[in-house]
Amino acid sequence: MTKIWQKIISRLILHPQRLFLIDGIGAFVTAVFLFAILKSFNDFVGMPQPSLILLLLIALVFCIYSISCFFILKRKWQAYLQALSIANLLYCAFTLGLVIFYLPRLTTLGLVYFLIEIAVIVALAIWELSVLKLNNAKTQP
Repeated sequence: MTKIWQKIISRLILHPQRLFLIDGIGAFVTAVFLFAILKSFNDFVGMPQPSLILLLLIALVFCIYSISCFFILKRKWQAYLQALSIANLLYCAFTLGLVIFYLPRLTTLGLVYFLIEIAVIVALAIWELSVLKLNNAKTQP
């Protein structure tokens, strides 16, 4: 697993802006899943509708931000990626807080969905922070 992790990081170091694209696509997929849950599967998940709408709106904002950064930023992308990775971790903390707060209402499927979503986003944020750290080490004298 560590070898795969290092291979991914080494490729992302060569093209760090791709992280914005990966993040944007991921945020879009999250928004689509949340919309599907909201419209059709809320009874199978158990998260209240206002919370799902809030998570959906946050995911859309992250999607727009990430895709915009991918297309606009060619240089000086580090601060934007750092902001995105921190925002991703805050989103995960917020989602985990909702999961804990609504745990009695959540179904097993809902709990599994949100925990998997948190795990995937945390992994992405760690990749982003790793790329930033390695990039900073590479540019330091």
